[in-house]
Amino acid sequence: QARLVESGGGAVQAGGSLTLSCSGSSYNPISGCMGWFRQAPGKPREGVACIDSDDDADYADSVKGRFVISKDNADKTLHLQMNNLTPNDTAMYYCAAVTGSCWRLLLGLDFGTQGQGTQVTVSS
Repeated sequence: QARLVESGGGAVQAGGSLTLSCSGSSYNPISGCMGWFRQAPGKPREGVACIDSDDDADYADSVKGRFVISKDNADKTLHLQMNNLTPNDTAMYYCAAVTGSCWRLLLGLDFGTQGQGTQVTVSS
């Protein structure tokens, strides 16, 4: 079984919404941090959102107020609701399970165990 598998990516117009999901054997809501990061062509990986074992969530400034991260421990699934998408959000989005603190994911210092990614393309 794949350790983490993302789904839900696609192509939308600016202003649209998408919801990404992630599940797999490395889904670990009990300790550490679960989150999302993204990478656009020619750009470094960027932490997007994370949620810790206490369900405290944090976001990159670029997505605050537009993205919402949540987890369903019963289904062992992590979600990222993305609203009001812009072309700048175009990237490959990856789910990550980090044993350390969430801030390390958001700062791009630790991406832990990650999936294969799902592409999000936003057109203007």
